[in-house]
Amino acid sequence: MIGQMRHIGIVTNPAKDPGFVVTKQLSAYLQQRGLTVSEQVLDRTGGSEATVAEGIRRLRDAVDLIVVLGGDGTLLGTARRVAGRGAPIFGVNLGRLGFLTEAEQHEMYPALDDVLAGRYFIDERVMLDVALHRAGKVESERLAVNEAVVGKGPFARMIEVEVYVDGQHFATYPSDGLIVATPTGSTAYSLSAGGPVVHPNLDVLVVTPICPHTLYARAVAVSARSEIRILVVGQHEQTMLTVDGQEGEQLRPGDEILVRAAAVTTKLVRRLGWSFYDVLRRKFHEAGLRGEN
Repeated sequence: MIGQMRHIGIVTNPAKDPGFVVTKQLSAYLQQRGLTVSEQVLDRTGGSEATVAEGIRRLRDAVDLIVVLGGDGTLLGTARRVAGRGAPIFGVNLGRLGFLTEAEQHEMYPALDDVLAGRYFIDERVMLDVALHRAGKVESERLAVNEAVVGKGPFARMIEVEVYVDGQHFATYPSDGLIVATPTGSTAYSLSAGGPVVHPNLDVLVVTPICPHTLYARAVAVSARSEIRILVVGQHEQTMLTVDGQEGEQLRPGDEILVRAAAVTTKLVRRLGWSFYDVLRRKFHEAGLRGEN
């Protein structure tokens, strides 16, 4: 409610809001309602990734609501940095499809009025904990909202990936790689690779091979309480681990990737009456009209 949301944070993708026109208008709109506003640019211009991440972390600790201006990519980058904190995210789509954002630009103000008046609920989404093990030690650990991907580089040959679920060997895929997606990520890369659309309330993870060189390979849903272990078999060059298509690193022979549901979640603000199926129908229709895959 408006009495509870007094300090609003705005995270902006400058590529989607040239000159920060929308950001300035929104900031003025909120301040006219007696709210304090803090702004953060989700961009590396003028600073390193660490500087940007620290700015987002400071923002998340000081505000009651974070308004993200951009698209799904902007929201994903913000969500990983604010995960585990109290401030939920309200996404405004300034991009194309916007599966995760709550409002389009033209409906931003009435939608925010609803939220500030308390007419909303929190849509809590499962995240992934993605740990890279190298030489018996944890080399890196990342969060993902959509997916973790083990894939070959642009000029690499097909790779062979072994998959274990809860310690049991599940499959070995000769392929271009493997996707482990959350239900949220089921409408992203996994869908393009032939995976199913999964309702965000389902307690599953989706394992989807990328261009598998075998007829039997299919996407499989496993329990979100399972641990998935991925091994790249053989000496493959340019094999990469990426999360949400935004962060990643090159893999070495013998690396293991462990993927499980994270202890933290992404909290998205939804207006009353929001429906996943309405979003799905509308966005798929829009993508079809634009000729997008």
